[in-house]
Amino acid sequence: MTSFELSFDYRCPFAKNIHLHVITALRAGADFDVEFVPWTLSQGHREEGDLDVWDDPRREGDLVALAAGVSVRDRQPDLFLETHEALFRARHERFIRLSTIEEVAAVLEPLGVDLPMVYADLASRRPHRVIKENYERFATVEAFGVPTFVVGTDATFVRYMDPPSANADESVRLIESLISLMTHQPQLNEFKHTRLPA
Repeated sequence: MTSFELSFDYRCPFAKNIHLHVITALRAGADFDVEFVPWTLSQGHREEGDLDVWDDPRREGDLVALAAGVSVRDRQPDLFLETHEALFRARHERFIRLSTIEEVAAVLEPLGVDLPMVYADLASRRPHRVIKENYERFATVEAFGVPTFVVGTDATFVRYMDPPSANADESVRLIESLISLMTHQPQLNEFKHTRLPA
């Protein structure tokens, strides 16, 4: 079994691509043990002297989708993969900002998510504490964005340009190849094409 952690923020298109590949691979039966880790882009971009975003009522819209995803992951895990995919697709394919609970709820309700449970969890601020704890934990491996894979104690940021195709095996091979590079080629610190593919 291949074990790794993978960070997410629903606002990042590159996180969307790689997470959809992981979801596709898992549904195809890939032997992956994945911990999906919330990580907020807003914390790294706040103004000096501002409150941490998880404590700042003015930034609630930045975290509502992420906090809802955490709630479903922890409280309704059987619905997490569907929720995870739906929130990414809503943000990047349907262009819904997901900055209000109403927008998030409209995505979750058709999936059968227990919305009162999500509302109560968000009101308790538990998901916000989870976001804080994971942001601070990922700081110890010098994570700076999403999606970041953590294998053991080694963190690797990946920017992958394309979402999955209809061939799930391609997603399995992609994730396996990325994990293999991270595990067996740690000397490869940066690998970046100078131009986008035609």
